[in-house]
Amino acid sequence: MKNSILYCLAAASMVLSFYFERTPTTSQPSSAALAPQEASFLSGLLAPDDLPSNVLRTSSDSTEYSKYAQRLGIEPSFDDNKDLLATVVSWLGTPYRYGSNSKSGTDCSGFVTRVFKEVYGITLQRSSRSMFEKVKHVQKAEMQTGDLVFFRRGPGQPIYHVGIYLKDGKFAHSACGGGVMVSSLHQAYYSRNFYAAGRVENN
Repeated sequence: MKNSILYCLAAASMVLSFYFERTPTTSQPSSAALAPQEASFLSGLLAPDDLPSNVLRTSSDSTEYSKYAQRLGIEPSFDDNKDLLATVVSWLGTPYRYGSNSKSGTDCSGFVTRVFKEVYGITLQRSSRSMFEKVKHVQKAEMQTGDLVFFRRGPGQPIYHVGIYLKDGKFAHSACGGGVMVSSLHQAYYSRNFYAAGRVENN
């Protein structure tokens, strides 16, 4: 009888120690620190709307952003508009052709109007000067991906060129000497002729 009581007490002690055992106190990583592989694993367990906005939605997102960013010469960022980057990449190398806006040849405003129509469904004015009159003007330091950049050859001169700002001082445009390409606002020519930036508002 005494042995039975001792066995019962020992068993109860083991059960209690199991339930009250302390858990490790190491902090768990935040969702912002999740590696792409972990995020991809989460995306398979959770519905898309349950995923935090800063977690990659598919395992291919990281590869795609990196591919587009590398082609455009910018740092990849997962909050960039992937459709815009992909569309610009698809136009790279298109030859310059004045008055045209197709992939067989396009001028600067033709390139901008086609990209905005494809990516945003917005119809822009056809000339760079008309575009400038319709956009919301923004400071150079406040430019965002997708803003338009305008150029002129000196004070009082008309606007003659337009491009689409990407990031890191880079913009995409169709240049007379090379067609659709990515250039830097820090290059001497574009730095000297940069006039203003504008944001297209979808009213």
